[in-house]
Amino acid sequence: MPKLKTHKGLTKRVKVSPNGKIKRRKAFAGHLMSGKTGNRKRALKRTSLVSKGFIRPLMRALGKA
Repeated sequence: MPKLKTHKGLTKRVKVSPNGKIKRRKAFAGHLMSGKTGNRKRALKRTSLVSKGFIRPLMRALGKA
């Protein structure tokens, strides 16, 4: 059986915590920020956790399954 390769694009975008949670950056914060309110921009700066339903396939793509 061949080994699974890690998805290199995903490894650059997410970080796995010691407890197995996956931290990610929020979308819509790259450019065109002038139309967004300050509250929204501050919220976009923060990292968030990947929801439970996506964790298993992402861990498999990261080669940690």
